[in-house]
Amino acid sequence: MQLDDVAISKSILDAYFEKLLARLDVDVALVGAGPANLVAGYYLGKSGFKAVVFESKLAPGGGMWGGGMMFNEIVLQDDAVHIAEELGIHCNPGGDGYYTMDSVEATSTIISRCVRAGTVIFNLIKVEDVLFRQDDRQPRVSGLVINWSPVEKLGLYVDPLSIRASFVVDGTGHPADICRTVARKMDVKLNTKTGNVVGEMPLWAEKGEQFTVTNTAEVFPGLYVAGMAANNAFGGPRMGPIFGGMLRSGKKVAEILAEKLRSD
Repeated sequence: MQLDDVAISKSILDAYFEKLLARLDVDVALVGAGPANLVAGYYLGKSGFKAVVFESKLAPGGGMWGGGMMFNEIVLQDDAVHIAEELGIHCNPGGDGYYTMDSVEATSTIISRCVRAGTVIFNLIKVEDVLFRQDDRQPRVSGLVINWSPVEKLGLYVDPLSIRASFVVDGTGHPADICRTVARKMDVKLNTKTGNVVGEMPLWAEKGEQFTVTNTAEVFPGLYVAGMAANNAFGGPRMGPIFGGMLRSGKKVAEILAEKLRSD
């Protein structure tokens, strides 16, 4: 076979734009490709919903790749093992209800299962704003405004494009970027005790894990939080290199949104 350089380029462009054009209007737009949103993408795709993940960095997976202090092992507690096993991740029993997972295997497997379920991940895309609409009752987040990540890094003035979504999930981790954008630009109060992003507390694994799952919820009409963004938005302790709460948070937000989409 003789390789044609232009044909190679055309193949990439045709395939990419087919993916992008099919996801300008989706059921759920997930911002940030950390473990919680990837798990949510897996369950949403598996249930037949059109979901998309936008990640500003080159590699999806968030902080899960690095394990604990760059030792590429992470911990999982027994109440989340069933999710890891469903995804096909190997868990090593460590006793007392703790398991360890190779962080590289775990992260790459979650990414693969998310995509194979039908949820497309677009990396190197920065969500710089939200779409909002206001009906007779109240404003609502109704989509995202996206641009290439290098546009922001280089300080270029390039107009973005828009994505419409029935629901948006802020999974941007510690910054909770989408929540901050909504509170600042729409001049509204979030469903938190301060009306804004509360900010995370110091590390306390037990409380942090519980808090993250409990507060995986709607933070503003049309906008949900998952993973560390839920923790940061509502003001809970961080939890360190234990990831059961991340997996459970992703599954929980997918179940909430699937129920809402079915009832609409």
